[in-house]
Amino acid sequence: MKQRDTELSRPDMYLSLGLREQGKKILGYPRVLMLLSSALDRSVQKNERLLETSQSKDVITIFHGVRPPALTIRQYIERIFKYSACSPSCFVIAQIYMDRFVQNTDVLLTSLNVHRLLITSLTVAAKFVDDAFFNNAYYAKVGGVSTSELNRLEMKFLFSIDFRLHVSIDTFQRYCLLLEKEVSEGLQIERSIQSCRITESWSNKEDSTWYSHSC
Repeated sequence: MKQRDTELSRPDMYLSLGLREQGKKILGYPRVLMLLSSALDRSVQKNERLLETSQSKDVITIFHGVRPPALTIRQYIERIFKYSACSPSCFVIAQIYMDRFVQNTDVLLTSLNVHRLLITSLTVAAKFVDDAFFNNAYYAKVGGVSTSELNRLEMKFLFSIDFRLHVSIDTFQRYCLLLEKEVSEGLQIERSIQSCRITESWSNKEDSTWYSHSC
């Protein structure tokens, strides 16, 4: 008996997540961004409840900030997609990398570290997956950190996952299926992407400062 893959075939699932273009152009944000932000939100909430109700202490790393950034996870992910020109598949790869980081370090995803882990994992994913990508100075500006900080975060991240950057097709598909479980009927993101000018950033000490931009 054949193992049942999903209710959607693989091509249909990739189209549903926005990983493949249907027609000439994708309008708005690919659906994978909303599903990834939802999954990360649930993980952060679960971990922070665990830390509050147990005697466990959070493992502080260079990915931790003093306070959570002003942007939500969803706003941050949409911002990275908007300015970085990462392919939608990078966001699935980044989730896989973040899971490898958590498994190797026992670090819990919280509102204090999830943003830096996101920009770092997406920077690494873009370099590994996409044919064209920017330098760290650009990704740092998009992510709201300094270039020197992103350089340190990237190096720490790579060593923490033992430079395991290859992702098999089976693993990629499994993570796509997990994201599909985040589905909520009627939730669609369709905003026009505008080009804006980036002017400011935040650091570990000044998390309250965020980007200001003009369109």
